[in-house]
Amino acid sequence: MIHKLSTVPFYLRAAQATEQLRRHVVAGYAISLSATFVAFVLRVALVDTLPDGFPYLTFFPAVILTAFFCGLGPGVLCAVLCGVLAWYFFIPSSGSQSALALGFYAIIVAVDITLIHIMHQAARHLRQERTVSEGLYENQRVLFQELQHRVANNIQFIAGLLRMQKRQAAADPARATAILNEAQTRLETISRIHRMLHDPGRMDLDIGPYLQEICNDVLESSGARHVACVVDFIPAKLDLTRLTALTLLVVELVTNALKHAFGPEEGGIITVSLRPLDAARYVLAISDDGRGLAPGVDPGKGDSLGWRICLGLAAQLDGKLTTSSGRGTTVRLDFPRQGPA
Repeated sequence: MIHKLSTVPFYLRAAQATEQLRRHVVAGYAISLSATFVAFVLRVALVDTLPDGFPYLTFFPAVILTAFFCGLGPGVLCAVLCGVLAWYFFIPSSGSQSALALGFYAIIVAVDITLIHIMHQAARHLRQERTVSEGLYENQRVLFQELQHRVANNIQFIAGLLRMQKRQAAADPARATAILNEAQTRLETISRIHRMLHDPGRMDLDIGPYLQEICNDVLESSGARHVACVVDFIPAKLDLTRLTALTLLVVELVTNALKHAFGPEEGGIITVSLRPLDAARYVLAISDDGRGLAPGVDPGKGDSLGWRICLGLAAQLDGKLTTSSGRGTTVRLDFPRQGPA
């Protein structure tokens, strides 16, 4: 704070120091009257010391100081009172000399008061701009820290994904190439999701149209020409971190449905929906009308990499995954509307 203050120009600090005094109107006018009285008393005391021709010598400082410390109104009042007192007591009665002296006084105090007022206005504008700049700097600092946090989380997620793919490749070396291809596809999907989520033109985009575009992208990249994806989402607000996890989960579950629910040339529909479960929770459901799970199969007890990824993403959302199968398969995620504080 001391470092910031030292970078402020002196006149700006001085003007800022008088801001509180200038806000007290009554005190300002009281100081104006007091300054006029003191200037008059000093001028009377110096009447035998000063030569003729200096009627305003003690009045000019009173006007300038009052205008600077108390503002425009008190400064004008002080200038008028000082001018009247100087004219009545210290200016010769000659008409031309009196008019010339008063004109000189009026020009000087008008210029002084105007310059002081302009300086205060400029200082006020500079303080406002400085406040805005400090606010923007603070916002940028917070956004940068948030970006670092998200990048670190994303790198950790990718590192965990690659570790799982590595273990899978070590367990089945013959499928190493296919496993690497899966990892490449997942990383490309993550990249597309982040480009879409961080696009400034999409910041106000509703979740439903956004996920519809994501699902269409998954269908196109998988070559599933006979499968349609229907997205049915209520308007919902999620922070960017939770929306990223939700999107990755939807992509993974839709991809799993495309792999296991339909044959090579079979058609079908995958439905992705989000509904409020109660006032505090949402339920996400991904359903297909495909062949369904085989009797006795529980995805949670298998060694599927995709399912482990889904469980990890569900944990990020503080939610719980369940599956059911009949005519097709449905995966449900029950999760809170707000993330952990």
